[in-house]
Amino acid sequence: MSLQAVLMCGGLGTRLRPWSYAIPKPLFPVGERSVLERLVERLRLHDITEIYVSLGYKGEHIEVTLKDGHHLGVNVQYVRETEPLGTAGALNLLRGRLRSPFLMMNGDLVTRLDFKKLCAFHQEHGAEITIGTKHYEVQVPYGVIEDVDGRVTRLHEKPTYVSRINAGIYVVNLSALDLLPPQGRCDAPQLIQAVMDAGRPVYSYLIEEYWLDMGRIEDYEKANRDVQRWMEEDDQRDG
Repeated sequence: MSLQAVLMCGGLGTRLRPWSYAIPKPLFPVGERSVLERLVERLRLHDITEIYVSLGYKGEHIEVTLKDGHHLGVNVQYVRETEPLGTAGALNLLRGRLRSPFLMMNGDLVTRLDFKKLCAFHQEHGAEITIGTKHYEVQVPYGVIEDVDGRVTRLHEKPTYVSRINAGIYVVNLSALDLLPPQGRCDAPQLIQAVMDAGRPVYSYLIEEYWLDMGRIEDYEKANRDVQRWMEEDDQRDG
């Protein structure tokens, strides 16, 4: 049985205003296609062709672009949020249509993730939810002091700290929806915390491939530069 995917596309894209006043963030063009179309093509590449899209802000634009998905080699169906439901609340609209496990992700990501490897990891570890993560580095622009009762024990000059961040990509077992609030807004971290509080296993999967969340104007500009580089590299290989 093939894996299903749920793409959350109901957000307002407030951090990318004023551009997002015109079109929803998942439809921002990156290269010759929108972010969302690139994500759908990536799913199809890994044989994920049954896709549900949760619509909210300017959802009609997304529906006009993706249609039923056949021109992209997939089957797209839609659910509509009559109120903002967060990054997991729309799953309530899909009860009875999802199988276990299923893939859930934000619809504004640019990634080259191998979804098959992610799903294999989920099943091998017996996870209830697997969270796709990325390494994120933060450099402190100052010297950092460690001390005990005021006595300095160590100096770090402009250290770099590495953390794992939530990449907005999840594999979810159907049984996790038992812990979803029956209505209203619910974000993915809220559902994940409920699963952990219930003692069910949640795992972290490190994404080693390219990943970018277009949360800021500079992120969007970087995505365009990166995609342009990929296109040039592909042209050189084809040539």
